[in-house]
Amino acid sequence: MISRPETLLIDGPAGKLELAFSAAQTDILRPAPRGLALIAHPHPLHGGTMENKVAQTLAKTFALLGYTAVRFNFRGVGQSEGGFDDGRGETEDALAALSHAQQRFGAGPVVLAGFSFGAFVQTRVAQTVTAERLVLVGPAVNRFEAAAVPPGTLVIHGEEDDVVPLAAVFEWARPQQLPVIVFPGCGHFFHGRLTQLQQVLTGNWH
Repeated sequence: MISRPETLLIDGPAGKLELAFSAAQTDILRPAPRGLALIAHPHPLHGGTMENKVAQTLAKTFALLGYTAVRFNFRGVGQSEGGFDDGRGETEDALAALSHAQQRFGAGPVVLAGFSFGAFVQTRVAQTVTAERLVLVGPAVNRFEAAAVPPGTLVIHGEEDDVVPLAAVFEWARPQQLPVIVFPGCGHFFHGRLTQLQQVLTGNWH
């Protein structure tokens, strides 16, 4: 049973930064959390918030997998102060959220996960944070210059994505020989496919 997320405001790079924590599910076989999962939401200027259904699904899944799941609102979203900064400031927001979580819950393995614009931001975060694994759902590689990512990165995309064409993801992934998990008949927002997204993520974890 996943408990209700805890929300709070911290001091961020552009003012107050809104965070939400979902406690890791633990049991007698796994009495302590496996680490932290930092989850980044889609584009702030197109309605993206940490309450996005894909972001919530990622948080729920990682909590079930035993990670303390950390969502946050980018600057200018919800109660987070500041304004959109084209990925640069949003990367600083992500690093600030992660730093606070590490101070509170301790150092340990870190998973970086993001959806759409949030996936792009996580490719930037991964340049300075050593992550156990990167999870990119619907990565916005056609709209932003996503960095190369480590081997083992999990990329999930919809076949009929009309925001980020699947061909653009293949073009980005091909030089890196990076596998892409494709959801047939699925659009950008994974409508009606969130349970399947959770199952695929869980099945590809180790």
